[in-house]
Amino acid sequence: MSASTPAFAALSSAGITFTPHAYQHDPRSESFGQEAADALGVDPARVFKTLLVDVDGELCVGVVPVTGSLDLKALAAALGGKKATMADVTRAERATGYVVGGISPLGQKRRHRTAIDLSADGWVTIFVSAGRRGLEAELAPADLASQTDAVMAPIAR
Repeated sequence: MSASTPAFAALSSAGITFTPHAYQHDPRSESFGQEAADALGVDPARVFKTLLVDVDGELCVGVVPVTGSLDLKALAAALGGKKATMADVTRAERATGYVVGGISPLGQKRRHRTAIDLSADGWVTIFVSAGRRGLEAELAPADLASQTDAVMAPIAR
């Protein structure tokens, strides 16, 4: 299963240690991250969602725990911008090659500037989408940050 998505392929080719986790996605679910935490039996604060944001006209990525929400102003500041708004769903899907609910911070069509919430550092490993609904990658926060060239900053509330 290690190269079944672009996210897994990116991790494998970089030599990053990760654990794939699959679960049966319920199409009626409205909270993809909480669904993953429940299905995998892990603390939802360890499961991070990937959000595409327009920062001063540039598409960027914010990675925050599913237990909170993205602080747009903090994300803009962390990436050296002034204003941030959530990206249009169609634009996010087109830019990443993934569908909403399965957008991974890894293996996107092209690299986007990324910020990961500082709370990730409180865990040995965290979970992020591996590129489709019902599939997660468990990895060290430092490995996620290095693979995405991310900054770690307090971007969640």
